[in-house]
Amino acid sequence: MQHIAEVTHRSVASPAGRIHLAEQGSGPLVLLVHGFPECWYSWRHQLPALAAAGYRAVAIDVRGYGRSSKPAATEAYRMVDLVADNVAVVHALGEETAVVIGHDWGATIAANSALLRPEVFTAVGLLSVPYTPPGGPRPSEVFAQMGGEEEFYVSYFQQPGRAEAEIEPDVRGWLAGFYAALSADTMPTPGAPDPHFVSPTGTLRDRFPTGRPPAWLSEHDLDVYAGEFERTGLTGALNRYRNMNRDWEDLAAHAGAPLRQPSLFLGGSLDASTTWLTDAIDAYPVTLPGLIASHILDGCGHWIQQERPAEVNRFLTDWLAALPA
Repeated sequence: MQHIAEVTHRSVASPAGRIHLAEQGSGPLVLLVHGFPECWYSWRHQLPALAAAGYRAVAIDVRGYGRSSKPAATEAYRMVDLVADNVAVVHALGEETAVVIGHDWGATIAANSALLRPEVFTAVGLLSVPYTPPGGPRPSEVFAQMGGEEEFYVSYFQQPGRAEAEIEPDVRGWLAGFYAALSADTMPTPGAPDPHFVSPTGTLRDRFPTGRPPAWLSEHDLDVYAGEFERTGLTGALNRYRNMNRDWEDLAAHAGAPLRQPSLFLGGSLDASTTWLTDAIDAYPVTLPGLIASHILDGCGHWIQQERPAEVNRFLTDWLAALPA
């Protein structure tokens, strides 16, 4: 039986300053990119599974998170800079190419990495957030029109300092509620106030469920996440939302562009990030012409690789095995 080394941690140089990564296994490089509000730890179930399948699995802390650098300027978190970080990680690891897999914001970062640097990122896996090509209306205008009298959470996050004032006095409690709000077994029941929106005088937390945590989230898991954000604050993470208009401008030359590399999509049937974008999934024959597999996991919420690790690991390893040599 092949012995798989334990996870190792290190930091490598990048345009951000440094990117922290967790690495396990040897073989073709698979770069794993987390979303909000998470860190490399979100891939704890995938690292050993990918290593056992013969891959060099590397999960990063995106700039602004965890042990990676946190540039002070808001505009330092635009998409083109995050793509540059991913390229730097691949090269720092002594590789020329990698498969890139992302969840939530990480899916969008992975998709844009493949779009902007196809010679580096030869295949792309997207979890929870479908691929939508650049272009369309200015993002801030789209989000401002959502929710009627209520405010969409993205608009809420885009105002510097506002979400920090809600979250940072009780990081652990806020994260526990946010994770529960988007988990299949603890999310609000249909017809309850939607936790993706804020009332005119309220906060996001007002709509988070209370009581038991989701089954996937142990006290230790929550301690890991809370410990990272209590140390770093939330501004670096939230700055991703504050660059969406800049991204729209930066990527204008790629409006409507498909991703042609071999690709994979995994979503949860109860995840708004997936269900709100069904039109994007329907467009995959045009936008993801290299799509090898697409699966919607029935009864799964947003934290897909943590809610359903065994299924996700099987889909990932089957897809990786099917990639052209």
